[in-house]
Amino acid sequence: MWTHEHAAETDATPDRIWAVLSDIDHWTAWDTSMESIALEGPFTVGSTISMTPRGQEAIRSTIVEIRENERYADETEFGGLLLKFSHTLSPLGSGGTRIVHRLEITGPAVEQAGPTIGPAIVEDFPEAMSGLIAYAKR
Repeated sequence: MWTHEHAAETDATPDRIWAVLSDIDHWTAWDTSMESIALEGPFTVGSTISMTPRGQEAIRSTIVEIRENERYADETEFGGLLLKFSHTLSPLGSGGTRIVHRLEITGPAVEQAGPTIGPAIVEDFPEAMSGLIAYAKR
């Protein structure tokens, strides 16, 4: 397994961050790495998301976990690997939120492929996290 986490804290409440995360059709308003994104069906485990990262072909992800105001995760199959992206929200004593954006890559060739593709995938995590927080606070 290859993993990477990026964390940030904000004074925005978990429910405010969740409102932005659960509005998948509007992720391009804050995630500048995405050219387009669309939820196909309801916001529920098992639904599919079609997204086109800037300069790349469209990919499809499946929502695998939803815990309102706590955790969202989706998975994408890519070249024999499974990429699981998650956002975990933890309330802070101050009323704000700690957000952890995580990528886990698994599969038979992960020892070679993870260190090759992983850093390229996560390089925009800090920018996306900043965008998420700024959008939630607007």
